[in-house]
Amino acid sequence: MLDNIEVNISPSIGISLYPADGRDVDMLVRNADAAMYYAKSTGRNNFQFYSSDMNAQASQRLAMETGLRRAVDLQEFYLQFQPQIELETGRVAGAEVLLRWHTEQWGDISPAIFVPVLEDTGLINMVGEWVLKQTCEAFMANRHNLPDDFLMAVNLSGRQFKGNLLVNFIRDLLDKTGMPAKNLELEITESLLMENTEQAVETLRELSQLGITLAIDDFGTGYSSLSYLKQFPLNVLKIDRTFVRDVTEDSDDAAIVNAILAMSNSLALQVVAEGVETAEQLAFLQKSQCKRAQGFYFSKAINLNELMEYIKQAEQSQRAM
Repeated sequence: MLDNIEVNISPSIGISLYPADGRDVDMLVRNADAAMYYAKSTGRNNFQFYSSDMNAQASQRLAMETGLRRAVDLQEFYLQFQPQIELETGRVAGAEVLLRWHTEQWGDISPAIFVPVLEDTGLINMVGEWVLKQTCEAFMANRHNLPDDFLMAVNLSGRQFKGNLLVNFIRDLLDKTGMPAKNLELEITESLLMENTEQAVETLRELSQLGITLAIDDFGTGYSSLSYLKQFPLNVLKIDRTFVRDVTEDSDDAAIVNAILAMSNSLALQVVAEGVETAEQLAFLQKSQCKRAQGFYFSKAINLNELMEYIKQAEQSQRAM
């Protein structure tokens, strides 16, 4: 009990054994520490015995943390954009903004590897602000070439919701850059909504009041609690690529996608299908009256200049029809 508040503590434990894991105190403690970090990386609240490859993993992790702290200053981060297509007309309705990291030491590193490190270290707040700033500046620099309702969709981390600073930062950013709130879409995960429901509701309501579009990313892979869904001021559901991938071959996935589309229609929510890679998947989504989609069938993630050219070519194709 701390000041009449009950606090629950769970341990992540690393274990090293004498003499196999070290013949002196310093080595045993160092190896136990490596095992402890491995216990944290495998879900926390568990124990792990030291093994020889843990030091290599710990060294790589430390090197990555150091590299990430320098990446902003060295301008190693950059953005790519994946077009989102309006299926009825074929026009480019928006683009998902994707963070990329290229280093001289490791080359291109997958976001699946470095984003969790950003979140664990707290660096995601600084990098997330950089992404939002770059996104707004990119939109404003090319606004004259974009449709009036074009959406720039940015993923948010749960860490960015903590501390109640997000809304003020975005409000100030919109003012400074001149970015219209209606052209910014913020994507969040289901698990983020469930972790701190009260704070999430309040934050999302404030963002919605600014005029920002709000989307649930990877819908169907998290808690999927429909009773919670109606509490949040959401505009868009994004169907996860794992359902779209087998939608023409797996009747269960097809049923899930159709159920999400039917529910979204009843709740007046837009839907974006992710991971569209084949004409068959596209045909299924069109038949099911899905409004928007993205994926390699249309375009891989591309840089800003390529996005502008892609939009220009799409508009020319529409006029030619």
